[in-house]
Amino acid sequence: MRTSQERILTTHVGSLPRGETLAAMLMGDGAPPGAAAREAEIERRVAHVMERQRAAGIDIANDGEQGRVGFQIYIPERMSGFGGESKRPAPREFAEFPAFAEKVRARLPRRAKIYGAPQAIGPVRYEGTAAIEQEITRLQRHAAAQLPPFAECFMTAPSPGIVATTMLNAWYDSHEAYLMALAHELRAEYEAVVAAGLVLQIDAPDLAMERVVLFQDRSDAEYLRLCEIHVAAVNAALEGLPADRARLHVCWGNWEGPHVHDMPLEPLLPVLYQARVGALSIEMANPRHQHEVEALRRVPPPKDMLILPGVIDSVSNFVEHPEVVARRLEAVVAALGDRERVIASTDCGFGTFAGSDWVTEDVVWAKLQALRAGADIASARLWSRRAS
Repeated sequence: MRTSQERILTTHVGSLPRGETLAAMLMGDGAPPGAAAREAEIERRVAHVMERQRAAGIDIANDGEQGRVGFQIYIPERMSGFGGESKRPAPREFAEFPAFAEKVRARLPRRAKIYGAPQAIGPVRYEGTAAIEQEITRLQRHAAAQLPPFAECFMTAPSPGIVATTMLNAWYDSHEAYLMALAHELRAEYEAVVAAGLVLQIDAPDLAMERVVLFQDRSDAEYLRLCEIHVAAVNAALEGLPADRARLHVCWGNWEGPHVHDMPLEPLLPVLYQARVGALSIEMANPRHQHEVEALRRVPPPKDMLILPGVIDSVSNFVEHPEVVARRLEAVVAALGDRERVIASTDCGFGTFAGSDWVTEDVVWAKLQALRAGADIASARLWSRRAS
């Protein structure tokens, strides 16, 4: 995995806007598109988002998850054992702020496929790697067309924990048994990404967000213990794969809301550091968590773990001033004491689910440009400071 040796590198969390045409196809709006039409539109959008990432100055890029309806709810298309409908609770703050909850529900209609994911009704089985291999081939083809080339490319895949907490268990004897079954099967997707020479990003919002959703009635201690089990499932899925080819993304839920019940970062860090990965991606632009950069000083990561701080808010249409981005990055470097282990990123994705974008596409590209500009400002100061 590349490190920021000469300047702070830039990346993002994965999902990017899909455009109205592709989003409608993925959500099933209108007449079902033919397979050829859908593939052609995915191809067009991947080419588009790769070019826009290059133009914005992103160093470590991906396909924007253009062919997926959501970052984890695509999994039942590739795995058997799912059916019916999961009855997932609303986040805790939805009860405390009913006017806010009503507004969010109006903004995210059922057709966005966020609600009513299937549940596990039988043994889960990953049914071949043709789909992930097609995604990999498409990504590599369009990446090769970009000049100058990207420093590296990555591909996302969900953690066993976020699949288990979204597609609920109605088959296995225990939550842990379900997690480990998912870990065993998701490994096929993880292996394919790493074997292709891409960086694997494991999306694991379950390691922070689920404190206020599925596990909102548990104590903090109970939740941390559950997180340890979820991290163990990630490690089981990664067994034998090189740690420095995987990065772990953790967030408190990619919605614009109060977030008053979010668990603080500091008690989570020792659990997150148990993951056998080379980098940790965490929110640090979110107004509820910006101050928690100091947690990295008090509870430092393993010496070989990179930190990908979110320094761009993924649910606000404000375009961060590059100086704000630079100061956020410098604060992370100061907390770690190492500029080379910091890669500038976003808090979360900009297209978590098709049809549910919080930030408009034109603003997304402006935000990624601000990310690069801010990283350049920070780099100039940090490298000059070290030289002097």
